[in-house]
Amino acid sequence: MIQKILVYIVLGIAVTFLIKKFFFKKKNSDKNCGDDCNCH
Repeated sequence: MIQKILVYIVLGIAVTFLIKKFFFKKKNSDKNCGDDCNCH
C-alpha cells in the first residue's frame, strides 16, 4: 500500500517536471530572448 502511494507521488512529480520543462519554458523563451541566443 505504501509502495503504491510512493509510486503515485513520484509519477506526479515527474509529470509536473515534464509539463514545466516543455510547456512553460517555451512561453518564457518567446517573451524574453535570454542571454546568449544570438537573436540580436
